[in-house]
Amino acid sequence: MSDPQSIRRIVLTGFMGAGKSTIGPLLAKHLNWDFVDTDNVVESRAGKKVAQIFAQDGEAAFRAIEAEVIRGCCGREGIVISLGGGAIETESTRELLARLEDTCVVFLDAPLEVLVARCLAQTNAEERPVLGDREKLLRRFSSRLAHYRNAHITVATPELAPDQVVDRILAEMPGIVPSRADF
Repeated sequence: MSDPQSIRRIVLTGFMGAGKSTIGPLLAKHLNWDFVDTDNVVESRAGKKVAQIFAQDGEAAFRAIEAEVIRGCCGREGIVISLGGGAIETESTRELLARLEDTCVVFLDAPLEVLVARCLAQTNAEERPVLGDREKLLRRFSSRLAHYRNAHITVATPELAPDQVVDRILAEMPGIVPSRADF
């Protein structure tokens, strides 16, 4: 990570249910930045939901679109980017995040049981078939942890309200540029 005073983009990463899509807009609003959820952009480009892309085109096709979307988002400044939970499985995405300047990658961390409970409480839980196969879910979670832990900042979220998570992120990045108007 560059000097905290020069951060121009924040990338949120973590497993499904980590709170990326909840925390991202709050953080962006606080900073007067834009917010992008890469899954939403992928769905818009493909004209179908993530679950449909996986079912009809396969995970590799989804990951290729996702990597392209992330590259495009990372070219912008004054932006909070929420990555899909598996985005860090793609080597080119990990390499991009590792070499980006003026970027802070934040891992929203929680135990798998908490993440599953959050996902099941969401209205779109039925679109996540992986929730039904707990062994496969645990394998995916475990395989991604090392990548998530490469983030610049890790925030444990289970005991925190969304506003508290935002406060914790901002506390770890003193002097962050608060508005695109200051660029």
